[in-house]
Amino acid sequence: KEPPMEPSGGEQEPGAVRLLDLPWEDVLLPHVLNRVPLRQLLRLQRVSRAFRALVQLHLAGLRRFDAAQVGPQIPRAALARLLREAEGLQELALAPCHEWLSDEDLVPVLARNPQLRSVALAGCGQLSRRALGALAEGCPRLQRLSLAHCDWVDGLALRGLADRCPALEELDLTACRQLKDEAIVYLAQRRGAGLRSLSLAVNANVGDAAVQELARNCPELQHLDLTGCLRVGSDGVRTLAEYCPALRSLRVRHCHHVAESSLSRLRKRGVDIDVEPPLHQALVLLQDMAGFAPFVNLQV
Repeated sequence: KEPPMEPSGGEQEPGAVRLLDLPWEDVLLPHVLNRVPLRQLLRLQRVSRAFRALVQLHLAGLRRFDAAQVGPQIPRAALARLLREAEGLQELALAPCHEWLSDEDLVPVLARNPQLRSVALAGCGQLSRRALGALAEGCPRLQRLSLAHCDWVDGLALRGLADRCPALEELDLTACRQLKDEAIVYLAQRRGAGLRSLSLAVNANVGDAAVQELARNCPELQHLDLTGCLRVGSDGVRTLAEYCPALRSLRVRHCHHVAESSLSRLRKRGVDIDVEPPLHQALVLLQDMAGFAPFVNLQV
């Protein structure tokens, strides 16, 4: 049971300065509340009506909201209270709400915050194409988006995103298993020039056709995750080596059709690859079996 709320910040000793007596706009909001975790702010606003007003004013001016700061599980009503007045958000992360977050919860928040640049919705499986459409339509400055493990994302949803998000730079589509080569090809052709980071991991429908089109249309691509893309082979990797000079990391673990010969050119450029060369793997295996590192003439 919550304690009764006092009308002010409590009784004041003679000569003492209360926290609430400090200037709100010049001191408390920019220098104090910005350093208080969201979970503590929820408790603080229960102290008195004045503290509630202060916290609500702070929440209305939030630029970044990460639900993980509140806790591993945040109730729907709590999220609604926290974001009710927010109209200046630039970053929004709602992964802890994945079990219940719906279009009805998210769309009004997106409508009030058109300047969003980063949105993380990993695992939010209750959403639909409607939410993604509202995001694409209402947030033209969007640069980073995580839709990992959102099974509802299909080719039509991705097309809408590609058509309406000209600033998109980072996109996580891990385990979006409805997506096929055609959808990735469309994304590459529409938004490839600005893409710097893309994850297509754990999608058996993505193959060389998509990877080759990404390579030809994404000259600024720096990070590409193809982990578990079983249809990706050496042809796609060779095209990456030819057309992506900015590539810094490539993830191809469990891509069984990718040969070392296609990766060697990228290794020579210093690209970070999560699969060790076969010779190194053999040496590690021998060391584990024999208990020592054998001498091997690497020049042979």
